[in-house]
Amino acid sequence: MSSYLKLSVRQILSIKPSTPTINPQRGEIWWVNFDPSTGEEIKKTRPAVIITAPGMGRSQLKIVVPIIGWKPHYTKYLWMFKLSPSKTNGLTKESSADASQVKSISVQRFGKQIGIVTADELDNILAAVALVIGYNP
Repeated sequence: MSSYLKLSVRQILSIKPSTPTINPQRGEIWWVNFDPSTGEEIKKTRPAVIITAPGMGRSQLKIVVPIIGWKPHYTKYLWMFKLSPSKTNGLTKESSADASQVKSISVQRFGKQIGIVTADELDNILAAVALVIGYNP
């Protein structure tokens, strides 16, 4: 007989699924492991800005915009929003939120929180995402 069949109803009901204890919030910057990836998808462990709406509660999926190192030619790309390092955001170099790589990611891929973006920065990142998906209210 399988071991799960030997459990009592009380034992079965007492089993709690293992869920991460973190709950990243909109506007926060966290380390995220984007591997494995394929093709032109973002790679490596890198910072990302959480853009998930607050109404999503404790969902174990978060919508993120990855952050990459800034390069001067990014100024011509409207989906790249420049982020300068600050004590608030925790970044250590000139960076860019790459809205063309917006993704839904499990919190199991998250490491530690780095910082938080300002309200204006978040608005600009969301505008870049709207541009990428063709949303024009």
